[in-house]
Amino acid sequence: MNSLIVQDTKDGAILTVHIQPKASTTECVGIHGNAIKIRVAAPPVDGAANEELIRFLARQFSIPAASVQIQSGANGRHKRVLVKGATAQLVMARLSLGHQKRSAKP
Repeated sequence: MNSLIVQDTKDGAILTVHIQPKASTTECVGIHGNAIKIRVAAPPVDGAANEELIRFLARQFSIPAASVQIQSGANGRHKRVLVKGATAQLVMARLSLGHQKRSAKP
């Protein structure tokens, strides 16, 4: 696992995220290059995809949306997101990234 994907800081964990807007459901789908890939069920218009990403991460970590902040990349697919009070280990566990299962499609 690339340690640059999730980093511990004094404020919380910083995630490197690659988002795919306009998906049918919002979900974490695993690792994409050097980032966590998250599909969001919102269009990349007027910040809707960013808001959905923040809501999704807040739900995953059971924290208020105000504790999730996009640090950089707000206008692109590649973002750095701060999850206040979280650790890299917690992020990996909650997003099920440490033990990625590959399902074979019939």
